[in-house]
Amino acid sequence: QVQLVESGGGLVQSGDSLRLSCIATGPSFSRYAFGWFRQAPGKEREFVAAITRTGGRTFSAESVKGRFTMSRDNAKNTVYLEMNVLQPEDTAVYYCAAVMSSGDDPWIHGYEFWGQGTQVTVSS
Repeated sequence: QVQLVESGGGLVQSGDSLRLSCIATGPSFSRYAFGWFRQAPGKEREFVAAITRTGGRTFSAESVKGRFTMSRDNAKNTVYLEMNVLQPEDTAVYYCAAVMSSGDDPWIHGYEFWGQGTQVTVSS
């Protein structure tokens, strides 16, 4: 079982950048695919980005494509979400999620483990 802890959130201005980190504790980090999700006040949680077990493929939601980049460092048991050109509509709690994967496809849903989330607030 893996435990996830996110960090890196904060209050920024429109157009700024942030990098979120998610440290995973537990065995077999490289066997997990990861995703980032977000939930804005009054809205349902939505998919943001995913990365495969090997890190060879990523997939992003259309709303963040070209601005957000997901990566992973298997040596550090950490996944990242680099967020550029942040907009007020990106304001949300951002969650890291993991699922044990035997293949090398990005997962959009079906995640088994979740972090507590980190708040990102973008002011206009």
